[in-house]
Amino acid sequence: MANPQTSPRTPTRGYTISVTPLSPTLAADIDAGDLRELTDLRFSQIRRAWLEHHVIRFRDQNFANADITAFGSRFGEFQPNIVERGRDPAYPQVSFISNLVANDRPLGMLGDGELVWHTDQSSFEVVPSATILFAVEVPVGQGYTEFLNAHAAFDALPRDLARRLEGLSLKHDSTYDSAGERRPGHGDVVDVMASPGAIHPLVITHPETGRKALYLGRRPYAYIVGLPVAESEALLDDIWARTTQPEFVWRQEWRPGDVLVWDNRSVLHRRTPFDSTARRMLRRVCNTGGHPRFDPGAASAAPSH
Repeated sequence: MANPQTSPRTPTRGYTISVTPLSPTLAADIDAGDLRELTDLRFSQIRRAWLEHHVIRFRDQNFANADITAFGSRFGEFQPNIVERGRDPAYPQVSFISNLVANDRPLGMLGDGELVWHTDQSSFEVVPSATILFAVEVPVGQGYTEFLNAHAAFDALPRDLARRLEGLSLKHDSTYDSAGERRPGHGDVVDVMASPGAIHPLVITHPETGRKALYLGRRPYAYIVGLPVAESEALLDDIWARTTQPEFVWRQEWRPGDVLVWDNRSVLHRRTPFDSTARRMLRRVCNTGGHPRFDPGAASAAPSH
């Protein structure tokens, strides 16, 4: 796993905000003051840093539902929120990632178990561009969130394998969520060739940076369209083994007041399990992106800045 850099917390060239890279591969800390009082200039620099570093973190923030909604709206329109559990009618864009229970009813979703590597809502036809999480309550030293740079993983592939993948499409199973829970109205997956889910290019082109990235969603019940199941399984196992290498990964150790924004077109993420008696509550919004596309003429290396 990539180790944090120790560069000083000073403005990066071209910024009036402080941008401190957290690893050689992805993620940066940003000091832009109180996010509830952002100027347009500072937000434009935040957006630039988000595209450059893929995951950005702000510490010591204080967000109510109104605040995360206002901040999130700067990244574009919101993805439709299909989560009903714990929703605030005044702010329907906000969902809660939590293991807390009140009156025998969960206050949020995704509990306390492991969440496998995934891209948010990749089984949808229209997928999110950004996900924003705000930590209200988090246990210390557990329940980490890890992020993986899908651009770097693609760039590291052998050239012949990369070229092969550029011509393939992947079906993203919609039966189960990242916690392995079956979604309402779905039966068990019997045949991955016939199971429900959106089909997207296996390699996509980032619509804003033009860089190529692997678009893998989740490993369970994924299927490479047009291949025999055994061949699809073997190829996916190979891709995932190459992709989930420590040098592509950065780990977020949560503390209350953290705000994370990540680019679902650039990264995958997962969560480590935590003690079921610990208290964890995060607010989440997602911004809509579009249909993932692949441009054969796109660049594969990181752009210069």
